[in-house]
Amino acid sequence: MANSPLCTGPVSRRTLLRAGSLALGGLTLADILAARAAQGQKAAPETSVILFWMWGGPSQMETYDMKPGAPSEYRGPFDPIATAVPGMDIVEHFPHQAKLASHFSVIRSLHHTMSAHNDGSIEVLTGKTPAKPDPTSTARSEHPDFGMLAARMRGRRDDGLPQYIAVHRAPFMISPSYLGLGYRAYETGDPTTANFAPSNLKLTAGIDESRLGCRKELLGQLDQLRRGLDLAGSMDGVDQFRRDAFQLLASPQMAAAFDLSREDTDLRDRYGRHRWGQNCLLARRLAERGAAVVNIDATAPSDKSEYFSWDDHAGPFHLVHANLERFPQYDQAISALIEDLRDRGLDRRILVVAVGEFGRTPRLTHRATFPRKPGGPWLGRDHWPNAFSALIAGGGLRMGQVVGQTNSRSEYPTHDPVTPQDLLATIYRHLGLRPESTVPDYNGRPVPLLSAGRPIQALL
Repeated sequence: MANSPLCTGPVSRRTLLRAGSLALGGLTLADILAARAAQGQKAAPETSVILFWMWGGPSQMETYDMKPGAPSEYRGPFDPIATAVPGMDIVEHFPHQAKLASHFSVIRSLHHTMSAHNDGSIEVLTGKTPAKPDPTSTARSEHPDFGMLAARMRGRRDDGLPQYIAVHRAPFMISPSYLGLGYRAYETGDPTTANFAPSNLKLTAGIDESRLGCRKELLGQLDQLRRGLDLAGSMDGVDQFRRDAFQLLASPQMAAAFDLSREDTDLRDRYGRHRWGQNCLLARRLAERGAAVVNIDATAPSDKSEYFSWDDHAGPFHLVHANLERFPQYDQAISALIEDLRDRGLDRRILVVAVGEFGRTPRLTHRATFPRKPGGPWLGRDHWPNAFSALIAGGGLRMGQVVGQTNSRSEYPTHDPVTPQDLLATIYRHLGLRPESTVPDYNGRPVPLLSAGRPIQALL
């Protein structure tokens, strides 16, 4: 390629850096592959976890733990419906889930003590309680989340598929910390955008495969500028990692994994032609190909929605209006995912978890007006980590049951309390990882994947 008319001669440092960024989206893939190969491990059996991450905190009393007999200032605006499982009543706006309730279980007794969004997210995703609670919800984690740790423990895949993938985007409050930047989730972007293709797996417009080698040569020059960088503790063998990254970039097989147009039209319709539906479909494709963890961003159902998360305070949101927008899309998407995995015989290999960072206050809140926002009166609930719910499906676990109970107002667990650490221990068990396994921190001290928690016995 040295004599190719498409390759430039010696270039400036700024141009080199820009070229590297264009070739591999900021070298993300190469760094990920380098970091994940540091362990020298092969991938474990290809069990996978799909997390439907409902950041903001969905209300347990409007979803899976309704209390129609509670006083009016507690019970919600919606009615429950019976499901295919006796005793598992859920909100009336989940009719698809009601029909297939025997294929999932509901946990009603999750709880912890972190009442701010970022702290609660850190607790649920990492299993490590923040050392100092941050009521401003600006905290970043001191520890990696379970997807990053799974990627580290599983090691790099021979086909180059990232072990940890965030469909749309990754939880913003989580840092890879002492694992290194190479273990951050690979973000796909929104699969409902026009001409969707993940940036790091698509040649930049105007750069065909004949020019990819030119970019590769430029990246070789970048080494001279990057000797001081060490994103994961070791840059040994970086040339091999770059070759893997280029193979991934130009791989038809990897491009196919992200190509939703290859799915049957009727199936795409079944999932729903909306963000959460197509997110779930893409997640199934990636987990089916062996990614260890796929984290679905389930914050806003669309960019046009005024409800940017599940954070249903009275005023910014309205509990009724917000959930009437979300519920049909969530019900369609999660039900299609559960059914599709069963139809394909993947329900033992792939575990699905739908959860947020906490629940909502049992007592409803009312507000007549809200600053700088027309409308009202407003109805909502505030943050409540003392009791919240999760859906769990597949993974070869026991389905069709309710795990745990809360009191008559869903204020706290009364039977079989479950911690985020218990939920993560269940996830690690499915992934074939031992919670007591350790990774070194910045000072080389061993940090266990989990310091507490046991797999949820009722599900085993």
